[in-house]
Amino acid sequence: METPNKKINSLTLVSLVVTTSIGSGIFALSSDLAKAASPGPALISWFIVGCGILLLATTLNNLLHERPDLQGIFSYGQSGFGPFTGFISGWGYWMSCWLGNVAFSTVFMSTLGYFFPVFLKNNSLISIIIASLCSWFLTWLVNRGVENAAFINSIITLCKLIPIFTFIIVSIFAFKSGIFTQDFWGNLHNSVGDGSILKQIKNCFMVMMWVFVGIEGASVLSARASSQKAAGRATIIGVLCLLLIYICASILPYGHFTRVQLINAKQPAMVYLFKELVGSWGGTFISIGLLISIFGAWISWTMLPAETLSEMAKKQLLPAKIGQLNKHKAPTFALVITGVMVQIFLITLLFSQEAYELAYSLCTAAVVISYIIVAAFQIKQAKQQGNRLQLAIGWGTLLFELVGITLAGLQYLLVCTIIYLPGIYLYYLARRQLSAPLFSKREKWGVICLIFLGVLALILVLAQIIKI
Repeated sequence: METPNKKINSLTLVSLVVTTSIGSGIFALSSDLAKAASPGPALISWFIVGCGILLLATTLNNLLHERPDLQGIFSYGQSGFGPFTGFISGWGYWMSCWLGNVAFSTVFMSTLGYFFPVFLKNNSLISIIIASLCSWFLTWLVNRGVENAAFINSIITLCKLIPIFTFIIVSIFAFKSGIFTQDFWGNLHNSVGDGSILKQIKNCFMVMMWVFVGIEGASVLSARASSQKAAGRATIIGVLCLLLIYICASILPYGHFTRVQLINAKQPAMVYLFKELVGSWGGTFISIGLLISIFGAWISWTMLPAETLSEMAKKQLLPAKIGQLNKHKAPTFALVITGVMVQIFLITLLFSQEAYELAYSLCTAAVVISYIIVAAFQIKQAKQQGNRLQLAIGWGTLLFELVGITLAGLQYLLVCTIIYLPGIYLYYLARRQLSAPLFSKREKWGVICLIFLGVLALILVLAQIIKI
């Protein structure tokens, strides 16, 4: 006898929200945040970003239930503003996914450096070669349909949470209020940086927004909840749990290490900070957990960008060939395109001073494009329904994303437009396959602006006016 589909209860859904959103960024968060700010400004930044992320989660959750017919984050742009906007959103989300993989690879190499010093510099030639081999191996693996193995997800979950919670618990016991408050606002004469609180808050945004990339996956999981009320409650509780974990992991180390020590910690910082707290076994413990965690997450995030391209092809935003599936039901052509882009970017990291920071900054900038379009769709939906609360949430989400990316660095958004250039050509090919007009009048102006910005960004990068 066939059993009915089980619905996920609130507690299980909260745990799924947390585990699907935590990536590799938390393991480097202590040092990355210390470079940006002292504890006081960092806490203010967490409050601002936390409110913005809660608005985004609420928006995504609302659209999930209001428009269950729309599949894929890019479908909101396509449904609300036309195919070209859908393409912009989908291409941006695809970029974010594989750029996240590049960030994974740099952290993976740095973690290997704990055991093999030759990998300590994550953008050295040997690191790039090994990262490239791992990337293509995972592409081959996913192409054979391995991404559905349930046991992999179980291992990932354990390897993410056990080291993180152990680090947090030990940090609580090691916490010293005197060290924490010594330079709370970063305004002492010998403080790191310029001492401006507003500048420090600004510096925090990209670091903090990066660790929430993937929050849209939490809302998708809400579709399996026992009720809409449970889904909404679990999503909000899950995001609050994420905030608590991130704040503890990034702020507690200020109570044992000076800001200079945190800044100078090798990456991934959690490995080396925990080693200082408990001895050499601590570094090994965190490193092994992190390596398995990243490797497992890398599998999922190898499939995600390829799935995005495949779905865009089905929606006729890209040529149909890109969406073709092999006998294992995997989109081979999309996987290869994504693998090539990862490879190209890994090679460019040879010339980057801060490989990990560049990868996660571009990843965050790319996904913000999609989030902005989602917020705009929420606003349009709320206006049509006359729902003032959802309208306010939509405007709040839009304002947060626009302010966030402006403060974090518009140059990263400009660099992302370079990757839109080949995408526009593929979109053009897809439109030619249809009997519909290639572009509307408004879309023509959008294409012209995007091409202009992409070419301009390419010139500025080649001229080293924008340094990557």
